[in-house]
Amino acid sequence: MTITTDLVSYEDALASYDPVMGLEVHVELGTKTKMFCGCSTALGADPNTQTCPVCLGLPGALPVVNATGVESAIKIGLALNCEIAEWCRFARKNYFYPDMPKNFQTSQYDEPIAFNGYLDVQLEDGETFRVEIERAHMEEDTGKSTHVGGATGRIHGASHSLLDYNRAGIPLIEIVTKPIVGAGERAPEVAKAYVRELREVIRALGVSEARMEMGQMRCDVNLSLMPKGADKFGTRSETKNVNSLRSVERAVRFEVMRHAAVLNDGGKVVQETRHFHEDTGSTTSGRTKEEAEDYRYFPEPDLVPVAPTREWVEEIRAALPELPLVRRTRLLAEWGISATDMQAILNAGALDPIIATIDAGADAASARKWWMGELARSANESGKALDELAITPAQVARVTELVAKGDLNDKLARQVIEGVLAGEGTPDEVVDKRGLKVVSDEGALTAAVDEAIAGNPGVADKIRGGKVAAAGALVGAVMKATRGQADAARVKELILQKLGVSEG
Repeated sequence: MTITTDLVSYEDALASYDPVMGLEVHVELGTKTKMFCGCSTALGADPNTQTCPVCLGLPGALPVVNATGVESAIKIGLALNCEIAEWCRFARKNYFYPDMPKNFQTSQYDEPIAFNGYLDVQLEDGETFRVEIERAHMEEDTGKSTHVGGATGRIHGASHSLLDYNRAGIPLIEIVTKPIVGAGERAPEVAKAYVRELREVIRALGVSEARMEMGQMRCDVNLSLMPKGADKFGTRSETKNVNSLRSVERAVRFEVMRHAAVLNDGGKVVQETRHFHEDTGSTTSGRTKEEAEDYRYFPEPDLVPVAPTREWVEEIRAALPELPLVRRTRLLAEWGISATDMQAILNAGALDPIIATIDAGADAASARKWWMGELARSANESGKALDELAITPAQVARVTELVAKGDLNDKLARQVIEGVLAGEGTPDEVVDKRGLKVVSDEGALTAAVDEAIAGNPGVADKIRGGKVAAAGALVGAVMKATRGQADAARVKELILQKLGVSEG
């Protein structure tokens, strides 16, 4: 799509205006059944096979609240330092759209289950920025529309639309920030860091996989600009359903530049929803944004209020896992690495694989080395995430064990990992099939050393003359002769012994 929107540079926009953000993140909960009925939430079923009279909104069907959904909402609220309501209720949010079979969404309006919290996020230079949370409330997802026949996959220009209601009724938690001010030029970075940290919290709680590329977590980016020195927020736009961390960052940056261009030209920003385009990093207009009163909220008459006891809330609080920021702070000290190193691990998506590899018996340094080195390279070349590679943390731990025992050197270990990734079996099976064990037979090593010395008399004389560094050439010759399967350190020892030279 060609975008003709006029923009000003990001730097020029920030010279005149302060950005104000609001981030609304929807998280699909990983419950087995939907929020108000017993239909399965499993992915991959044929369209419209996981529906019932309740989630289709048929007359006379009565909803029942999913207890696990409520518990998950409380977990999220507590992890975000929110207050948990002693009494709250659901409401009907009325609007017509084809993928909503009831013509209303069961949500929460003025009485959310969790409110008034915050999440501290770390920026790439280690600075901490606090994002305040307005609310986290329970609701249900809509169905899925597939628009057929158009060029863009959107309804405009399509010849017809297909509707799948399997997703209608899946539990959602919507997490809404308070206005985020004071981020200045780092607003895009703050937005990205917040969504990333929130995703890590959700995953740590075990309430959702929060895979943005699968729609399990998506972000609506609200943005407005205030002239420098003003104290009144500008008119906001809302970029809907942004589904990657990079796209969140790009959407904020683009909207800052677009808003500034409109305001600089004396125009008025229109309050509307907008679509983000991954290919261009730009947004285009969707529809004029509704206000709350347009939805005609009223209390859901078919559901009783939710009133979690304080005892239950405290039980949930006591069972919360170690949260990501606390865990990272602990690991920084335990592993003796810098904040920059930790950020690189996070950016690579390597933290959980590294921890799992350590849990499987590897030392921390070796686990980091292989995941951030050979495996990160393989992931980049294949276009996969680290956790999508065909190797498990336990298998990586086995490779590190074989290296520590002297059965493999680093070169051979890389070949073993290559074999595992290629589907040739476990590390031990790859070692056996490819014949990759380190040559540890002293007789074979001694023979290879003697041959290298005999074949390179000039180098041998240099070593005898005190140039110990020249031993590297003989070590290389031995490694070549043994196809890289010798222990280089032991080979050097043997060479120096043969030539009557000490390391010192």
